[in-house]
Amino acid sequence: MKIKSLLVSITLLALAIGISGSAHPSSAAAITKAAQQFLASLTAEQRAKALMEFNDEERFNWFYVPRARRGIPLKELDDRQRRLAHDFLKATLSQRGYYKATTIMEIELVLREIESPTPGDAATAARRNPALYYFSFFGQPSDKGQWGWRIEGHHLSLNFTAINGRVVATTPTFFGSNPAEVRQGPRRGLRVLGTEEDIARELLHTFSEAERAKVIFQTNAFADIVTTNAKRVDPLAPVGVSASQFTPQQMSLLVRLLDEYASAMPADLAAQRMEKVRRAGLEKIWFGWAGGTERGQPHYYRLQGPTFVIEYDNTQNDANHVHSVWRDFQGDYGRDLLREHYLNAPHHSH
Repeated sequence: MKIKSLLVSITLLALAIGISGSAHPSSAAAITKAAQQFLASLTAEQRAKALMEFNDEERFNWFYVPRARRGIPLKELDDRQRRLAHDFLKATLSQRGYYKATTIMEIELVLREIESPTPGDAATAARRNPALYYFSFFGQPSDKGQWGWRIEGHHLSLNFTAINGRVVATTPTFFGSNPAEVRQGPRRGLRVLGTEEDIARELLHTFSEAERAKVIFQTNAFADIVTTNAKRVDPLAPVGVSASQFTPQQMSLLVRLLDEYASAMPADLAAQRMEKVRRAGLEKIWFGWAGGTERGQPHYYRLQGPTFVIEYDNTQNDANHVHSVWRDFQGDYGRDLLREHYLNAPHHSH
């Protein structure tokens, strides 16, 4: 099948699974209102922790490991404030994304039991804490001007930027999970990021043995995502196979995989992501795999198009520890749109 025919079929598929943006209401107003309500609930001392200047360098200081962070953590909030914090998180993400984020937080308790099965280990309890997730605001939430926010803790980093009542950036977006699969206890079988693994592996297995030799660009998986927590990401070397060579079935799986990542966001923001990917060319995306091909083996995969890179790595802790990230080469933190805003806004033009 010619690539033009493939693109027509993929566009129809995109419309069918609801990633076209025309029918989705804007989420920006709900996000701004929820942010304002949460900040209004804080004491002056708490607000001083949570609120920073928009141009504060802290906005780019993201990471996915346990560490001290600037912002207000859930553990320092009362019940009403926590409820409002979660309302803000719900507004920021889709229902699917909120489930993933909150489950990642809850898995800290599973990790605590794995690392310290003996009760009374205060150090482990303090480090593996579902309330050690921080809400950080850069600029006052408003439908005028620019502001940003970050929701972050171990294995979770959500970074957003808004300009004049429009969310213009939703990256870097990091979701991780340790364990990747809960193997004992009441949550046994839970795989919070299992779909990201399963669709990619299904795509890998659609290739013939000869084709798979090209998709698998190295036999050993990386120890972590290659881009780690870099402030800015440039395109990596293309690896694997170009989607211009995909069959319709493979293109369908590629779109499903992209949508699994994009749909952590509200519908309109997911549609913006997917539209940007489509405009840059689905056929220009590369899919590459490293490591083992079966469940339980260390593995890594990468999706890279002209505007973005997605990395997924599961190698640590006997291949039961996932890191996944979506980065935009120009769009992280809204850099390109902010530049355009500064150039065109009347108060910046002189």
